Amino acid sequence: MTPHEHIYLDHNATTPLLPEVVEAMLPYLTEHFGNPSSGHVFGQRAARAVEAAREQVAELLGSDPEEIVFTSGGTEANNLAIRGVMEEVGYRGGVLTSVIEHPATREPCTWLEERGTRVIRQGVDGEGRVSLTGLGEVRDDDVRLVTVMHSNNETGVLQPIEELARWGHEVGALVHTDAAQSVGKVPVNVRALGVDLLSVAGHKLYAPKGVGALYVRRGAGLAPQMLGASHEGGMRAGTENVASIVGLGAACAVALRDLEDAGARMQRLRDSLWERLAEDVAGLKLTGELAPRLPNTLHVRFPGVSGDALLAAAPEVAASTGSACHVGHTQASAVVRAMGVEEADALGSVRLSLGRGSSATDVERAAVALGRAWRRLMG
Repeated sequence: MTPHEHIYLDHNATTPLLPEVVEAMLPYLTEHFGNPSSGHVFGQRAARAVEAAREQVAELLGSDPEEIVFTSGGTEANNLAIRGVMEEVGYRGGVLTSVIEHPATREPCTWLEERGTRVIRQGVDGEGRVSLTGLGEVRDDDVRLVTVMHSNNETGVLQPIEELARWGHEVGALVHTDAAQSVGKVPVNVRALGVDLLSVAGHKLYAPKGVGALYVRRGAGLAPQMLGASHEGGMRAGTENVASIVGLGAACAVALRDLEDAGARMQRLRDSLWERLAEDVAGLKLTGELAPRLPNTLHVRFPGVSGDALLAAAPEVAASTGSACHVGHTQASAVVRAMGVEEADALGSVRLSLGRGSSATDVERAAVALGRAWRRLMG
């Protein structure tokens, strides 16, 4: 089976580069090679390109350009936000997060916890939304940082960030959200959300891998985690990855231009895929059905089979399950289990995430392949 015969429905894992992104990057991979910190014409040209990209990212997020710090990706942005805030306050107080976070948030929180920081992990409801219950019982001096993802990477369910931000500020905490899955798919405005820090991953919105950004509200206390020269306003030492930063800026500009139309189109395709699968697979369940979700993400649970077995039986569909695989045993996704879904039910999870290049033909072919694979496995 050639790559062209495969149907790529794993855009939440990574996205291809947009033509506009490649075009913007090429000059900075060839003739414009200067170091942005150099004072001569070569460096000045590179520096101007970095600042232009900073403006493009800021425009998409609704921030000031000076509040954008370029990083190597979403993971570094999350680490800078989480560890940076807690180091700045001398590791006093605690962190409030959720049970459904990506490892790029979960692991820094665990690192802090192992060193004595109190970490409060909020549960989720049956739709996969982080619960606000019990927040009033947390003492004001308990929490110095709130860090909850904007949308879940598996289910696509959008989280109540505005409400969490209001609560966080009431108790004197800074508020961070990992918006890697959301930026470029739905409106993400840092002022409207009320957050102090927000992470972006370039390769989730058709920019290159290895580049990202962290929005840092002006005045938010943050200790740098990479030490060296005073790049990125002293927040992130190291010579800037100019070409990739330019690519991220271009991707943000395209996202801002096409956000409404692209989102509506992907939602139509997503809903069509759900309807087609539901017709073919008796007992198919939609995860987070009643919650607001990303327009491109369809998380479904196939009855009687594991998601891993299903995708293995439909090799033409490139998708993911979110399950944890160990030798001789597969565990259901911790995210789905946290929603109260039984293990046997959760094992059938499959995440199908569409993108700008997805078509109605892709939807039809994927539905046919997955339905056929399910019937074969069910015997």
